[in-house]
Amino acid sequence: MNEVSKIILSRGWKAIVILLASLVATSVLQAQDKIELFGGYSFLRAPVQLEEFVPPACPPTCSPVITNPRTNMNGWEFSAAYRLFPTLSAVADFSGHYGSTTGNDVRVQTYLFGPQIAFPARISPFAHVLFGGAHETFQSNTCCFVGMNDSAFATAIGGGIDAKMAPFISWRIIQGDYLVTKFHGNTQNQVRVSTGIILRF
Repeated sequence: MNEVSKIILSRGWKAIVILLASLVATSVLQAQDKIELFGGYSFLRAPVQLEEFVPPACPPTCSPVITNPRTNMNGWEFSAAYRLFPTLSAVADFSGHYGSTTGNDVRVQTYLFGPQIAFPARISPFAHVLFGGAHETFQSNTCCFVGMNDSAFATAIGGGIDAKMAPFISWRIIQGDYLVTKFHGNTQNQVRVSTGIILRF
């Protein structure tokens, strides 16, 4: 085998290796688009329904009845999305928020599911409509109020912006949702804002 043949053969093997590496990378990127996991910090501005309760042992200085005071709540949000089509995914979304009002502890949890539309790019906007349930827990630390624990239907309509940081990692710059719950037979309108990290597989 002369030198020319050796050079051609050597370059041929290099071309095959590069081609195979490209195919593998393409397959990984395509698979990466299928599953998306998000987790991060979440803020909820929630109205919390209270009921005045003044047992005989309580002093007469208890505060008057407060109905649905707005409460700032901090917590977490986690979601998993499965890409059905290039721009359409099915999403399962879970969140927990914790705060206090009138000296009492409040917790709101949501369990939501629905479609999400996204436009894949380095800076990727998305929007979703989610339906499911919510649970509110009120723990009284004073003698003036008792909790109004309840589970109810919930809806979230919103969207946000993702920014790609690496092939498998993105930063959810912001996600904003208009969250509606139906606790105690009433309608609660609230704002949920989240940010965090996305992993894609």
